[in-house]
Amino acid sequence: MTLLSTAGLTRKFAGLVAVDGVDMAVEVGSVHAVIGPNGAGKTTLFNLISGLVEPTSGSIDFNGNDISRLPVHARAGLGMARSFQNIRIFSAMTVLENVLTGLHSTITAGVGAIVLRLPGFHRAEKTAVERARMALELVGLSSKSELLAGALPYGDQRRLEIARAMAAHPRLLLLDEPAAGMNPAETSSLAALVRRIRDAGTTVLLVEHDMGFVMDISDAVTVLNFGRRIFHGPPGAIRQEPAVIEAYLGKKMAARLAARKDGQKAIAP
Repeated sequence: MTLLSTAGLTRKFAGLVAVDGVDMAVEVGSVHAVIGPNGAGKTTLFNLISGLVEPTSGSIDFNGNDISRLPVHARAGLGMARSFQNIRIFSAMTVLENVLTGLHSTITAGVGAIVLRLPGFHRAEKTAVERARMALELVGLSSKSELLAGALPYGDQRRLEIARAMAAHPRLLLLDEPAAGMNPAETSSLAALVRRIRDAGTTVLLVEHDMGFVMDISDAVTVLNFGRRIFHGPPGAIRQEPAVIEAYLGKKMAARLAARKDGQKAIAP
């Protein structure tokens, strides 16, 4: 079952075509990676899906809804959450308070109840705190809930961003280069977290440069180059795709690898 799909999705900036007619389908319960060389259009594709920029043409469907022109908050209301390549946390707030900021749209108490601190507000606040603590437990930060977010090490700050996104129980989580700047131990721990998120019922769509990380956790991969989709399928098939090899290594290296494979086949018994 498809949760998110794009059809002919295109975004032009003046004379530059950043995303060029991309068709993509993300299946429910999967980890789907978007990869490609620098300048391939990955972040623009993410911005189109999350609503930060509007498409020039094409469409985006999310859980049966055409969201092509919906604002960011409306997409969040349908069950979409996102982290960013550059960490965006409130350093002077506690870890728990940072997660609570991701739940403001779920508070159902009215303005009067909030201003007058009526029982309805306290019930909503209690529910939000419980959900925030559950999100921190999911990412392994329960014991650090009262620390200032700015005091956390880099890897934990990344986890905090994911916790804030997960607190709203999204159907789809978009992660923009979640492993950027992490050491091998942090990357391995992050991979385990992404699997837990998927297994808990949230579909994950991510942009990432770390190919080892992508190959380890992805169920499907879309490869972009110069804004166009050049591959869409299982991660194991990427190594055999000439267009992907050429995009990453260049035409000369791709030709050498192809010649080497042909030579090996010729001498094989």
